[in-house]
Amino acid sequence: MSASIFHHVIDSDEAQDALSEGERQATLPAGSFQLAKMTITQDASKYREVDHRVWRSVFDRRMEELREDGSSVFLRGMETIRLGNAKVPVLDEINGYLEPMTGWRSVAVPGYLPPRSFFAFLAERRFPTTISVRPPEQIEYLPEPDIIHDVFGHVPRHADPAFADFLQTFGRTALAVDDHVASEGLARLFWFTVEFGLVREAGDVKLYGAGLLSSPGEGRHALRSAAVDRRPFDLDAILATDFEIDHFQPILYVLEDFGQLRDAMFGHARDLHARGLLQTADLPFAAE
Repeated sequence: MSASIFHHVIDSDEAQDALSEGERQATLPAGSFQLAKMTITQDASKYREVDHRVWRSVFDRRMEELREDGSSVFLRGMETIRLGNAKVPVLDEINGYLEPMTGWRSVAVPGYLPPRSFFAFLAERRFPTTISVRPPEQIEYLPEPDIIHDVFGHVPRHADPAFADFLQTFGRTALAVDDHVASEGLARLFWFTVEFGLVREAGDVKLYGAGLLSSPGEGRHALRSAAVDRRPFDLDAILATDFEIDHFQPILYVLEDFGQLRDAMFGHARDLHARGLLQTADLPFAAE
C-alpha cells in the first residue's frame, strides 16, 4: 500500500475500497471496468493550510521558469483551466473549464493505480488524479503521484485537442494490446512523451512532459545539461529505447508539434491492429 493513503485528505474507508478496486479490476478484460468504484470524493475542506502552502510554493517556483521554458500547449492549458496558486485545485472547478474543450475530466483517486486500471480511465477521457499533497519535507520530489504532479504536470495538456486525442488513443490501445513486447513499447512511448517529452516551438526546445514540468531539477537538466542527448521524435526509436527511473534522464525526444504525436499514435495503433496484437472487439480507438 502506498504511504500516501495516510494523508489526511484520503485517510478513509472510501479510499481503501478504491485502492482495492483498482487492484481487483486490473485483471478484467477491456469493457468490464467500473471506473466509479476506483474513484473517491475530493472534499476540499480537508485540505490544511500546510497543503495550500506547499501547492503555492511549488506553483510559484515552477512558473518562474515555465513561463519561459514551458510549451505553449502547457501554458495555454493553464489559462484554459484557470489554474492558479491561491489554493490546492478543486477538480470539479477545473473540469468545468476543461470538459467543454476536449471532453476530458479529472477524477479523484487515492493514489497509484495498476497500469490496466489506469488505461481504462484514459480510454474514456478520464484522468485518474491523485488528490493528496506531498509533505513539506518532500517538496522537491515525491516518488509517487500527488496532486501537484497530476494536476500541475498533466492536466493543462488535456485542453489541447491533438494531445487529447493522442492520450485517449494511447489508453484504448494499451488496454487492448495482447503482446508483451508491444506493451513494453507503449510504456516507453508514455515515458518519453507524457512524462518526459520535449517539443520544438519557434526554433526553441520547450518542456511538455509532466515529469519535467513538475520537477525543477529535472526540467532544468532536460533543457540545459550538455549530458542530455536530445533526439528528434522517432516512434520506432522510442519503442526500442529503455529508460531508468532513478536518475535524471540522459536521452529525451523532441516533437515538432503535437499533431506529430497524435498521428504517430494513430498509426501505431493501426499497425498493432493489422498485426493481430490487439483485442479488436475492445478497440473503438480514435485512429479509425
